[in-house]
Amino acid sequence: MWHPLARDLATLLQEAVQYTRNLVVSKMCSRNIKISVVLFLVLIPLITALPHNNHNLSKRSNFFDLECKGIFNKTMFFRLDRICEDCYQLFRETSIHRLCKQNCFTHETFGECLKVLMIPEEEVSQLQYFVKVINGSPMPFAFTNMQ
Repeated sequence: MWHPLARDLATLLQEAVQYTRNLVVSKMCSRNIKISVVLFLVLIPLITALPHNNHNLSKRSNFFDLECKGIFNKTMFFRLDRICEDCYQLFRETSIHRLCKQNCFTHETFGECLKVLMIPEEEVSQLQYFVKVINGSPMPFAFTNMQ
């Protein structure tokens, strides 16, 4: 037969083992939760900082919105678009921004923006070529950078 003291010790030992197991599980859960929160806090800014293709898609759709009938060349289109953006930043007039891009950069406002932004003559020649490529036809006017 068991001695009452031994029985209490056995019960006490079982309770201690159960308490330790619960504590270990609790610590593991707590640790897993902490790791999950840290990963969440680290990964969210990283994911949001990644470049999204939506910007490129919007620029590409802008190419078609402007009714450009030539070849879509990202570098050329972005450079022409940047001219209109810079011109808009200078005057903060939405009609200038719209007209600059009108008819796939063939509106005379684009040429005026080149003058106002003081684009060098060599670059103007290159931009004329860009317009020709993405527009699919020659410019209806010759824009020059007259000072």
